[in-house]
Amino acid sequence: MISQILFIILFGTAVYFFVRNVSKIRRNIFLGKDEKLNDNPSARWKNMALMALGQKRMFDRPVAAVLHILIYVGFILINLEVLEILIDGAFNKHRIFEPILSDFYFFLIGFFEVLAAGVLIACVFFLARRFIVKVPRLVHKDLVGFPVRDATYILIIEILLMGAVLLMNIMDTDLQDVAILPISSLFVPLIQNMPLDTMHVVERTAWWGHLVGILLFLNYLPFSKHFHIIIAFPNTWYASLNPEGKFENLASVQQEVTLMMNPSAQPPAGYEPPTSFGVKDVNDLSWKNLMDAYSCTECGRCTSACPANTTGKLLSPRRVVMQVRDRLEEVGHNIDKHGKDFKDEKDLHSYISAEELWACTTCNACFEACPVQINPMEVIYKMRQYLVMEKSEAPSELNGMFTNLENNGAPWQFSPSDRGNWAKEG
Repeated sequence: MISQILFIILFGTAVYFFVRNVSKIRRNIFLGKDEKLNDNPSARWKNMALMALGQKRMFDRPVAAVLHILIYVGFILINLEVLEILIDGAFNKHRIFEPILSDFYFFLIGFFEVLAAGVLIACVFFLARRFIVKVPRLVHKDLVGFPVRDATYILIIEILLMGAVLLMNIMDTDLQDVAILPISSLFVPLIQNMPLDTMHVVERTAWWGHLVGILLFLNYLPFSKHFHIIIAFPNTWYASLNPEGKFENLASVQQEVTLMMNPSAQPPAGYEPPTSFGVKDVNDLSWKNLMDAYSCTECGRCTSACPANTTGKLLSPRRVVMQVRDRLEEVGHNIDKHGKDFKDEKDLHSYISAEELWACTTCNACFEACPVQINPMEVIYKMRQYLVMEKSEAPSELNGMFTNLENNGAPWQFSPSDRGNWAKEG
C-alpha cells in the first residue's frame, strides 16, 4: 500500500508539472500573430510522416541518421515497457503482462533489451562526437553554456535509463528462470552467488530508478531543446506547403499602396490602418515562427549549410532561432511575473544584431537543411522589414537603390528616358 501511494503521488505530481509547463509553452507560441496553416491536410500528414517520423532530411549524413533513428525508435519502443511499469506501480503487481502475452512477452523483452543496448552505444557515440571528435557544428560558439550542458544531460539520462532497464532484467530471477534474454542473460553468471534478498533490492532500486528517471526526464523536456521530440510532429504538419523560398507580400503594405495609388478605392470592411511594419519583437512574428523556435534541435545543420556563416560572416541561422526562443521565454516569464500587459525595455533586435540580419543572402539553404523544417530566413527578412520601414536603417548600398527606385523607377542610376540607349549603340 505504501508503494502504491508513493507511486501515485510521484506520477500525479510529475504529470501536473509537465502539463503546467507545456501549457506555458503553448501560451507563449500563441503570443504570435495568427496564420492559417490547415489547408490540404493529406499533404500535411504525408509531410509529417516523412519529416518527423521518417526523419527524411537526416539521411544526408547517414551515420548520424542511423544512430539517431536507433535512439529515437529505441527510446519510444522501450518506453512501451513503461506502460507495464505504470500499471504494476498503480496496482502493486509485477510484470502484469507476462501471463497475458506468454511467450510473446519474453520476445518483446528480449527485443527491448537489444534496443536498449543499441541506444547505449549510440549515446556513447554521440558523446564522443561532441567531446572527443569535436564535430565543428557541435562545438560552435552558438552552443556556449547551457546548450552544451543540455545535450550532455540528455545523453547521460538516456544511458542511465537504458542501464536501469537492463539491470532490472538482470536481477529479476523470475524472468531469468523462464527466458533466455539476449543481453541480461550474459550477465547472469556474474550474480549467481548474490543473495536473493540483495538481488530483489537491486531489482526494485532499478525499477524505481527507471520510473523516477522517466518522470524527471518528462519534466525536463519543456526546458530543453529535446522538447523537439514532441513538438516536431505538429511543426512539420503545419509547415508551409508553398514552394521553398517563396516570399509573402506584406498585405498591410499592399493595401496601403492600393489606397494611395487609387483615390477612388474603398478600404475593405473593418479595415484598420497598420500601426507598424515588419518584426520588432516576438509578438510580431507568426505563431508558426514561434513554434519553430521551440522545435529547434540545435543540431547546427542550418548554420553549417549557410554560405554567409561559411565565409566568416556573423550570421548563424541556428543562433537566430535560439535567440527567438530565448526572447520568447523572457516575454513569457515577464507575463508570469508581472501580467500580460507588462513591457520591458528589450525587443528581439536586442538579441539579434543588424549585422547578422543583413549578412543573410536569402538563399534558403538553412531551411533546406533543417530536419524539422524550421525557417530562420523568414524571421530574418521580417526583422529586416522593420529596420527598413520603421527605423529607416539599411546598408548604404540598399539606400542608394531605394533612392534610384524612388527617382528613376529602377535600381539603376540613370533617367528612365535613357533606358533604351543601349539599343542605339548597336
